[in-house]
Amino acid sequence: MLNVPSQSFPAAGSQQRVAPTGQSRNKVALKPGHSLLDWIRLTKSGRDLTGLRGRLIEVTEEELKKHNTRNDCWTCIRGMVYNVSAYMDFHPGGEEELMRAAGIDSTELFDQVHRWVNYESMLKECLVGRMAVKYDWFQTDGTVNIIVYTKRKIPSASCSVVDLQGDTLRVEMLLGGMSYLLYWRGSFCISSFINICFITELFYRECVLVSKSDVTHDTQVLCLQLPPGSHMQVPVGRHVYLKTSLQGTDVVKPYTPVDQSLIPSSQSSAEMGSDLNLMIKLYRDGLLTSHLASLPIGSSLSVGGPEGSFSMRILHDVTHLYMLAAGTGFTPMARLIRLALQDLTSIRKTKLMFFNRQERDILWCSQLDELCTKEERFDVEYVLSEPTDSWKGRRGRIDACMLQNFLERPEKAKCLVCVCGPAKFTELAVQLVRQLDFSEEEIHIFQG
Repeated sequence: MLNVPSQSFPAAGSQQRVAPTGQSRNKVALKPGHSLLDWIRLTKSGRDLTGLRGRLIEVTEEELKKHNTRNDCWTCIRGMVYNVSAYMDFHPGGEEELMRAAGIDSTELFDQVHRWVNYESMLKECLVGRMAVKYDWFQTDGTVNIIVYTKRKIPSASCSVVDLQGDTLRVEMLLGGMSYLLYWRGSFCISSFINICFITELFYRECVLVSKSDVTHDTQVLCLQLPPGSHMQVPVGRHVYLKTSLQGTDVVKPYTPVDQSLIPSSQSSAEMGSDLNLMIKLYRDGLLTSHLASLPIGSSLSVGGPEGSFSMRILHDVTHLYMLAAGTGFTPMARLIRLALQDLTSIRKTKLMFFNRQERDILWCSQLDELCTKEERFDVEYVLSEPTDSWKGRRGRIDACMLQNFLERPEKAKCLVCVCGPAKFTELAVQLVRQLDFSEEEIHIFQG
């Protein structure tokens, strides 16, 4: 059955996603030997992961419902059915989260959590077959009428574009800020609609790595040059996707672009939309980041997007902007700081509380200090969980006392508290902010 997602991605489990307050994606510690690289090895081992010995079948809705247990778990994503039983122990969100998709069309659930994941590549050896599609059609002397059940009310303001090229009929439906594509392929006569699929794939463009600059001992800013004819100005709060092929499998991860500097300067090529700057923490055991660390200048990287749901409306009439960031949760805050100080004169105070392990982990520390000196509307406080004896700033982890002093609420002020960091940090931070009587509308989460 076709399933039209009610919400497009940003991923609920990434720091780049702006999500409804209080929602989070719990990650679990995977057992040794169950990393993404281990999963790739398993899919290439020749083991039968579907239980069908290489056969592809058409799956009815009734058949799909039968496969809803831990050891027999099928799910449907965009009309294709996968046996994900073998993937249970490899899923970063854990068995419980994956079981939410058991025996159902999980397209909408998938889009809410991690649409950016290239599931077709990761699960290609788990493919059971195609879902039996439900649609009606009828033909008159001059027309062919196709009725697709979208499970969603289509507004009258929507727009459709239809193209027939050779044996392919392409229908694009524009619904608000979203675009859906439907394809039928075949000769157009009775009983000839032999292929239908629902497509919401990202568009990727090949960019060139032109420079790398160190930010800390384990973090770099990668500058990517867009191809000729491409122009991209990523709005504040939105993200892009890096994609590369490793051992024959596409690996995709979202990143929030940053400006070249926190300090306002004359327009750069990046700001004009020809370059893209991504601040990336490099993990030795990270499949993608270890590849990026060794990537030579001049190499190509696929960049998709931008995407995201952050809206400038949330900043309307805000007078006091507070940011709680941990580690690389700083990246979506960086452009937000610059926007608030440069363009939003209604914001009287912008404050950042920045949590890290050690002083050497603080991203753009000197720029933050310089900005604090130049801008009386900006303050920053650093908190270290593993400081040296010489550290004179705050120590420890986020707690109620710390926030009570930081989150001031002047009379008649309109406050917004933005939070970004690892999942456990975000959950605790939001809980503490709520205890200080901040409403849901006054809290905005970039999920970590």
